[in-house]
Amino acid sequence: MLASFLMGLVGGQRAMTPLATVSIAAARGELPADNGAPRLLAHPAVAFATLALAIGEMAGDKQKTAPDRIVPIGLAGRFLTNAIAGAALAPRRSRLAGAAIGGITAVVASYPGWRARMAAMPRYGQTPTGFVEDAAVLAGAAAIVRDLPRLRAIA
Repeated sequence: MLASFLMGLVGGQRAMTPLATVSIAAARGELPADNGAPRLLAHPAVAFATLALAIGEMAGDKQKTAPDRIVPIGLAGRFLTNAIAGAALAPRRSRLAGAAIGGITAVVASYPGWRARMAAMPRYGQTPTGFVEDAAVLAGAAAIVRDLPRLRAIA
């Protein structure tokens, strides 16, 4: 469940990156055999689609018209995508708990992430802070999937 929690922290900052990362790992056969991922998540077309959505989200985040991540539809999207990612990272027998942990953590993590970004934007601007956030999100999501066997052994 630690991996589901950590991915929820990442998902609080970007809704689609955790789902894309997990889908790509599933398509490449890099998730443990007892993962809770729906089979559809491992399809190459789904991996490509989630990657495209994640890239679009990152690009859109740099726009002045980008909505705050804490608007209700944004929170709902974060909950849903991170619940799926959380379930996929959990053992099959615990996928409902993984889904709950991933989704709830993403919603809760959205608020401090939003506050930090809002505090940094007057000094550094929207685009630079977005790129820093993107780098942290990508590094975090990749590390979680890469270290999944070790994270599962800890918990």
